[in-house]
Amino acid sequence: MKKHFLFLLFILTVSSAVHAQSRGVKVGYIDMEYILQNVPDYTEAKNQLEQKAQKWKQEIEVKKNEITKLKELLKTERVLLTKELLEEREEEITFQETALLDYQQKRFGPTGDLSIQKAVLAQPIQDQVFTAVQDISEAKKYDFVFNKTSDLTMLFAAKRYDISDQVIRVITRSAKRNQLSKKQLKEEATKEAQEDMVDESPALAERQKRLDEKKQVREKLVADRKLATEEKKKAFDAKRKQLQAEKEAKKNGTTLPPVSDEPAKFPEEKLIQANEKPSSDKPVDSTRINAKQRTADERAKVLSDRKKALEDKKKKVLSDREAAKKEKEDKAKEKTKEKNNN
Repeated sequence: MKKHFLFLLFILTVSSAVHAQSRGVKVGYIDMEYILQNVPDYTEAKNQLEQKAQKWKQEIEVKKNEITKLKELLKTERVLLTKELLEEREEEITFQETALLDYQQKRFGPTGDLSIQKAVLAQPIQDQVFTAVQDISEAKKYDFVFNKTSDLTMLFAAKRYDISDQVIRVITRSAKRNQLSKKQLKEEATKEAQEDMVDESPALAERQKRLDEKKQVREKLVADRKLATEEKKKAFDAKRKQLQAEKEAKKNGTTLPPVSDEPAKFPEEKLIQANEKPSSDKPVDSTRINAKQRTADERAKVLSDRKKALEDKKKKVLSDREAAKKEKEDKAKEKTKEKNNN
């Protein structure tokens, strides 16, 4: 078969030699196994077939256990059986083993149910692959497209000539188009054109990769800023509740539980620290980091001083209140003493 294929390849090469004089011969290849593994319809149907095959294996295992039990029982009762019963039991075991072998061949043999259903399952996808290869070859002027998993032995194949992903996209697009509106079809056509341009130009593919990376960085920055805003709002709400609690405590003459001495870290500081992490491709600006650190230290010191002032003020209020209370009690005692003396 390889000889016939090589002869056909030689004839095709000679016949296209005149046409190829004005340009180089464009060759591509596909990996049918890779394509089948990445087509959703085939993968789902294959999983269902594997579940069915697993059920067949379980049935075979159950039958094997039954035959094993019959053999063990015959071995135990052999001395008690007559010649006729012994022959009947042995014939029954032989019949069961033959039936099991036939069942195994029926399900898993070369022409069994599993092989047939795999071929039936793959045939529609193979037809779609053939059609997609024809369309891609005509659109992008390929002279030859080979199947990497066929009888043709490929000792080396550069990845840039692999059009398997293009075939998968063509098949997936065809399935999507039936479920899209006119607007979505237009957007999908624009996206497909961009993907096709990327396939044709490695430089464009690299540029697209860099654009995608920048887009991911921007999205992460937006998410970090949103998180910082939410944390800042939470910190503000917590501070407001703390001030209200202190006001109520001062009014009622109660004391508040001690607040943690650790200074609050502002969300902006967290974002700055996250964005200022040194990377291998960006030099570290030590002056900027030191300035940010000084700002954070100053802010922490202000918070600490403010907290200390509140604690001192709270202690003074409590001390004055205790002194007033004691003075009041002393006056009450003096009045009671004078009254008793009179």
